[in-house]
Amino acid sequence: MFQALLAALFLAAGGLKITRPLDALTGLMPWVEDFSRLQVIGIGSLEILGAAGLVLPGITRIAPVLTPIAAIGLAILMVGATVTHLVRGEAHLIAGNIVVIVIAAVVAWGRLVSWPL
Repeated sequence: MFQALLAALFLAAGGLKITRPLDALTGLMPWVEDFSRLQVIGIGSLEILGAAGLVLPGITRIAPVLTPIAAIGLAILMVGATVTHLVRGEAHLIAGNIVVIVIAAVVAWGRLVSWPL
């Protein structure tokens, strides 16, 4: 359940980042002001790849070790997002990031230890 929720979240967020112009994202994601269009597309691409890594190995039964690796990668990405918010003086926004980091860590741990594919 957490895995699917995490995948949906990152697929949606990544999709927005790669399909919308920066000025359209600024109201929803003010941090994009500090990044180039190419950097935002790169972050969105990593989010989409991470979402795929969370679900495709389980569906295809190919390289299931990629699922916890994707979860760890997404947690690291969210640590970067947390740092960005702190640097920008947006500490009030990091609670959501921390929740996502915890969910990603639970998925990674679960797929490595408790519920391997």
